[in-house]
Amino acid sequence: MSRKTLLLFVVLLMSSCAQLSMPPVPGLAAGDIPAAFDQSAAPAAWPTQDWWQGFGSSELVTLETAAQNANLDVVQADARLRQADARARQAGATLLPTVALNGNVQHFTGTTGSTTGSEGDYFAGIGASYELDFWGKNRAGKLAADASLRASRADHATVALTVSSAVANGYFDLLSLRERSALARDNLGTAQTILTVVQRRVAAGYAPASDLAQARAGVAAQAVTLPALAQQELEARIALAILLGRPPQGFTITADSLAGITAPEVAPGLPAGLLTRRPDLVAAEANLIAAHADIAVARAAMMPNITLTADAGLQNPALNAAILTLEDAGLSLTLGAALTQTLFDGGRLHARTAEAQAREQELLAAYRAAVLAAFGDVEDALGLLVNLSAQERALADQVTQTEGMLRAARRKYTAGGTDLLEVTDAARSLSVARDQLADIHRAHLAASVVLYKALGGGWQQPQQ
Repeated sequence: MSRKTLLLFVVLLMSSCAQLSMPPVPGLAAGDIPAAFDQSAAPAAWPTQDWWQGFGSSELVTLETAAQNANLDVVQADARLRQADARARQAGATLLPTVALNGNVQHFTGTTGSTTGSEGDYFAGIGASYELDFWGKNRAGKLAADASLRASRADHATVALTVSSAVANGYFDLLSLRERSALARDNLGTAQTILTVVQRRVAAGYAPASDLAQARAGVAAQAVTLPALAQQELEARIALAILLGRPPQGFTITADSLAGITAPEVAPGLPAGLLTRRPDLVAAEANLIAAHADIAVARAAMMPNITLTADAGLQNPALNAAILTLEDAGLSLTLGAALTQTLFDGGRLHARTAEAQAREQELLAAYRAAVLAAFGDVEDALGLLVNLSAQERALADQVTQTEGMLRAARRKYTAGGTDLLEVTDAARSLSVARDQLADIHRAHLAASVVLYKALGGGWQQPQQ
C-alpha cells in the first residue's frame, strides 16, 4: 500500500468515526415530571417488594409466594429473560475474535497418456478471524442488546407485579363473595323470622292475608340470591387457582371473610422517583436506548467492513501458493485481510437508517406517554383510597342506624303499631347497606393494591 493510499485511508477513517459518534439519547420534555403528587399529603413511604405482607393475612402471603414460583405467565417471562440474556452475550461476542479448529484432507489423482499421478493434501490447525470495529457497529449492537436485556428484566418484573396484584385482588374477591353469601343467609334468616311473626298475626286475625303473601315473597327474594353468589364464588376460586398455576380441583381457601384484613398505609415519595421504581417505565426507557443504538448500527452498516484472518497449523504441502510451493508436510501460517464496501444497494441501507430513526421517535413518544400515564395512575389510586375510606365510614354508620330502624319496626309491627311495609322496607335497606359495606371494604383493599402497583410494587432497578 502506497503512502498516499494509506494517508487517504486514515483521513477517511477519522472523518467517518467523527460522523458516527452517537448523540445523547433523547429524554423527557420539560414539564413531564410534576413537582409533587396532588393527592398525597403523607410522608414518603414507598412500598416494599413483599407489600402483600401489610394486609395481615398469612394465607395471602402463602398464595403470593406460590404464584411467584408457579404462575405460568411468570414462567414465560423467566424464559424470555433468559433469551434476552443469551442475545446480549451473543452481541458481546462480536467484539472478540473468533477462534476455530480447522482440518481438511484432499486426495488428487490424474492421468495423462501413460502417466498417472496422485497427491494427498491435508491441513490441521487453528484459525482466527476478527472484525475491526472501526465504525462502532458491534459496540452499538452490544449497547442495544444490553438495553434490551434491561428492558426484559423490567418486563419480567412487570409480569410478576401484575400477577401478585391479580392474586391479591382474586383473594379479596373470593372472600368478599363468601362474606356476601353469609350476609345473604343472614338476610334470609331475617326474612324467615318476619314471616313467622306475620303468620302468627294473620292466624290471630291481627293482620291481613296479604301480609303473609308479602312476607313469603320476601323469603323467596332472599333465597334466590344464594345460588348466584355460590356460582360467583366458584368462578373466583377457579380463577385464583389458575393464577397459582394449578388445576382448580381440590384447591381450597381457608378464610371465609375479609374480617381482620386491613389496608396498610402507604404514600409515594417525589414523582421523579417513580421513573426508577416502575418496571414498565424502566422497560420503556431501555427500549428507547436500544432503538437509539440501532441507529448507530444502521449507519455503521454503510461503512466499509474490515476483517482480519489468520490460520496456523500443520499442512501438506507446507506452502501451496499461487507462485511458490513447498513440498512435504510442514508448519503453515496464513494471514489475510478483507475489506468490503457496498457501492449500490438501491437505497436499502439508507432506508434501514431512516426506519431506525423513525422507530426511535415512536419509542420516545411511547416513553413519554408511559410516564404521564404512570403519574395519572398514582393520582387516581391516591384519590380512590381517600374517597373509598370516606364511603366506608359512612356506610358503616348507615348499617348501624338501619339495624336500629329494623329492630324498632319489628317491635312496632308485633305490637300492632305499624304495617308490614315499614318492616320490609327497613329489612331491605339493611340488606342493601350491608352488601354495599362489604363491597366497599373489598374495593378499599383493591384500591390499596392498585396504589402498590402504580408505585411499582417495591421494585427497584438493579445496579448495573
